[in-house]
Amino acid sequence: MVDGKIKVGIVGISFGMEFIPIYLRHPEVYQVAVADTNSKLIKTAREKFGISDEDCYSDYEEMLKDQEIDAVHIVTPPSTHASFSIKALKAGKHCGCTIPMGMSIEELESVIRARIESKKQYMFMETTIFGREYFYVKELLDQGKFGKVQYMTCAHYQDMEGWPSYWEGFPPLMHPTHAVGTCLMLLEDYPKEVYAKGSGRIRDELIARYQSPFAFEAAFVTMEHSDVTIEMERFLYGVARSYSECFRIYGRDMSFEWQQLASEDPVIFTRTGGIQQEIVDIDGDPDRYGRGGEIMEQRIKVPDYGDRLPKSIAGFTTETVYNDQNTHLSFKQGGGHGGSHPHMIHEFVRAIVEDRKPVCDDVTGAYWTGTGICAHQSAMEGGAVVRIPEFKRMQ
Repeated sequence: MVDGKIKVGIVGISFGMEFIPIYLRHPEVYQVAVADTNSKLIKTAREKFGISDEDCYSDYEEMLKDQEIDAVHIVTPPSTHASFSIKALKAGKHCGCTIPMGMSIEELESVIRARIESKKQYMFMETTIFGREYFYVKELLDQGKFGKVQYMTCAHYQDMEGWPSYWEGFPPLMHPTHAVGTCLMLLEDYPKEVYAKGSGRIRDELIARYQSPFAFEAAFVTMEHSDVTIEMERFLYGVARSYSECFRIYGRDMSFEWQQLASEDPVIFTRTGGIQQEIVDIDGDPDRYGRGGEIMEQRIKVPDYGDRLPKSIAGFTTETVYNDQNTHLSFKQGGGHGGSHPHMIHEFVRAIVEDRKPVCDDVTGAYWTGTGICAHQSAMEGGAVVRIPEFKRMQ
């Protein structure tokens, strides 16, 4: 760290290219390095963003030798996430890693141990908890507008035909956090157990890599302390449905539903008269004439939350590297992750500068990722209830 500012290394700059200008303009980042095995991407980063030759690496291990790098942001294929995170932590770097955190319970536990031993910070880079929809619902929840929360649902729908080969046949719920992360964060509770079912079948050639036959997986998650159940579902192949990372929250007084189409706005449902009617029912008033409360429906415009950020990066809630002229599948399908990227980067940088745990640390990331790993296990076992490990024991 130099004068309260950090140097960040980004490894994997296909999708990771999106984060380079955010870091470069962040007021507490003084320099950025990049690493990738694709020389064309390195050349683009050098020319487009002025990354110096000394800060361009074709080998991750070489990047980690740079003693000036304070933190590493990992944006590489899923099978590398745990091992690359552990290498960064063991090299004395703070670590931020894209989803999923790992591919097995053992990998998740190994990352937590490495973070503890390193005494560095680890952030699980889940975008949805930094999206404008999440911020909007969190404000309403904190204001008590929902009343008693009764139920939550979440989903991540994505057609991954044509993606790199390591995604072929990827089990749907093994990669769950774009769906379930928001719900778990809103509940502020740990998941306890899960049971899931698989549905349909993908092509035989897609089954070979991961031995998972299902086109769709759906699960129910029970919590450690809350009485709320979360319904979670995901598909990756063989389903005719457009992209969506969505959640819905149903409360006694108010509910929020994600829009069906990207061109639409979310819906808020408000229930009036319900509490009084429930009291009448309990009292057994034979003269009551109403059945149920009145439900008001309203489509709402979710505001942008760029004003929560330093001015130098606030514009990145709507401005991206990848756009209609310079496409990337994640943006072509996903619409830029709800303006989340600068909020996520800001949290990572501030956690390092302030020497504190980030909002989504390694234990939280392990619970969220582990929920999906256990859900897929349940689906493969025909719907058996699977207990989610207590990662907090390792804190």
